[in-house]
Amino acid sequence: MTEPATAEIRQLLDEETLRDWIAEQRWFASKRRAITGLEIVEGVAVHNDPVLYLALVQTRFATGTHELYQLPLGLIRAGEECEEGGPQRIAESDDWIVYDALADRSEQLELMRRIDDGLQIETETGHFSFHVAGAPANLREDATARAVGTEQSNSSIVFDNRLVLKVFRKLEPGINPELEMLRFLTKQGFPNIAPLQGWYEYEGDALASTLGVSQAFLADARDGWEMALDLLESDPDELLARLAALGTVTAELHDVLASDTSDPAFSPEQPSQESLSLLSATVDEDIERIFVNLPDDERLAPIVGRGQDVRERLTTRAGIGEGGRAIRIHGDYHLGQTLYRASGWVIIDFEGEPARPLPERRRKSSPLRDVASMLRSFAYVTSAVEILRGRQAPPDFERRARESFLGEYLATVDRALLPPGEAAIGNLLSIYELEKAIYELRYELDNRPEWVAIPVAGIRRLLEEEV
Repeated sequence: MTEPATAEIRQLLDEETLRDWIAEQRWFASKRRAITGLEIVEGVAVHNDPVLYLALVQTRFATGTHELYQLPLGLIRAGEECEEGGPQRIAESDDWIVYDALADRSEQLELMRRIDDGLQIETETGHFSFHVAGAPANLREDATARAVGTEQSNSSIVFDNRLVLKVFRKLEPGINPELEMLRFLTKQGFPNIAPLQGWYEYEGDALASTLGVSQAFLADARDGWEMALDLLESDPDELLARLAALGTVTAELHDVLASDTSDPAFSPEQPSQESLSLLSATVDEDIERIFVNLPDDERLAPIVGRGQDVRERLTTRAGIGEGGRAIRIHGDYHLGQTLYRASGWVIIDFEGEPARPLPERRRKSSPLRDVASMLRSFAYVTSAVEILRGRQAPPDFERRARESFLGEYLATVDRALLPPGEAAIGNLLSIYELEKAIYELRYELDNRPEWVAIPVAGIRRLLEEEV
């Protein structure tokens, strides 16, 4: 059925139908831009019964730019109707129905089985390959499969509550940091992750890209953000103890990421002053864009008209210098990227910020960038317990959380990775916290205006700190 599958899917997916469907998906990254054209640039049937077809679809925009997306598709005959509440139809004819394969259990299982098989498929212009890194999944016919409904940029499926497969929707050239970091940390035996189980990828004439990653699913683990909200209500002292332990685990993560000097992708490097200058220039653009057009909102009063103050504070701190080492870091580190179980913390989602270009997500940086990001997460959870739960956090909780986490982090991490001296460490942390708070301000203005007071408070505090 390979030839009919390929022919019928390509024939049924006319440009208008596919364009409209992609534009409606939550993983489509350019919702503010209209798709002006698209084409299936590569596609292959990786299974025939049921038909599972992997399509790489390029969308084009009026600016001349383009984006590439992965679409796992299913195909059935028109008489074999998709079950009610099942996969979403994308296109159909009198004879065939094309649907989203990642919403169908049988297709989900087959995709994982291709990883077990180590399937290799050559096409006219490229090569699809599947790899198993740990024990094979060995999924039974009655295995459970459920989509995780919380993601925006990818699609994840949990199998038998023991494995999770993350399918990358928007593709960029190069290895995805999720695979690269998990492969490295699994090889190094770092215990505080969900180990890599397998992956699949594509390599062609114009593109090589990671398509999906599977790893252990820890059914007994709790989401770190939700746990923190719960403990803020019930046992804040226990939360402080756990955040101190998270400081230790974070330091151990950074030490492991800096441990292999023979691997160019992970070996520590001497940071350059240019890296801070580049950061200052990037943040400067954000300041210009955000502070000039702040809406009339009393919650913004502490920072209205202070764009130049922010710029000068950042420039002054950046002029002091960096020091330490630049290493591979998590890159999008906050409580929502952690799990907690009886054995302690687990760190997840090493993809980096999906909105940033892949080369930027793979770029080495000071480990203090991760630390600053987690400190900002403590500010968020302290305020969110009131916004979401209607409860006040204990007085001075954010300060105590910062001290608990930082104390254990600094006591554990290899200090050669950090700038020399407490003052230099504090300076660099402030730079990265200010960068993060400005990013948060832009996000909250666009998406959650009711949360805007959180980054405002962070920016105000950083402006008032002594340099």
